[in-house]
Amino acid sequence: HETDGMRADQLLQTGTFDFALVDVGLPGLGGYEVVRRIRSRQQIVPVMLITARDALDDRIYGLDLGADDYLTKPFQLAELTARMRAVLRRGRRSMARSLVFGPLTLDLEGRLATLDGQALSLSTREWTLLEALAGAEGRTVPKEQLQAEASGNAVEVYISRLRPRLEHGGLLIRTVRGFGYRLELASGG
Repeated sequence: HETDGMRADQLLQTGTFDFALVDVGLPGLGGYEVVRRIRSRQQIVPVMLITARDALDDRIYGLDLGADDYLTKPFQLAELTARMRAVLRRGRRSMARSLVFGPLTLDLEGRLATLDGQALSLSTREWTLLEALAGAEGRTVPKEQLQAEASGNAVEVYISRLRPRLEHGGLLIRTVRGFGYRLELASGG
């Protein structure tokens, strides 16, 4: 716990932390600058900004600097802890170096997909869709979420391109009519 921005930044440089809760109004070095420095050092630590500033531009600025969440004062402790849990859940998935689903491995750092040890050549949108499906760990992913993540409404086209390439490795992309898609192991595989 540190109440001065300069000292907080020094601690963050030298220590390892599970979470950084940063007040925008820190004396010495403002919270926005602390977040900017954390991200410029490429530190992997979840960061939440808290502040009395509730203008949309302030929230956007803080998030664009690299904060994982932004909470305005006053707030209830229950909401703060729930938001921290949500940031940590997202962080566990994004900090993982690879996703494995059956015979499929996605190297998240190198953006390399392999199926049964064989490299898959994927477009950016195919990669994004496959990452979302594999990350859901067998749960159905809503079509709207896939459209948002792949930045387009041609999800069906990319799914149809992925299906035959995955089926030979024992994976299926199942359509859940009216909802979305699910990656699953082929029966017997």
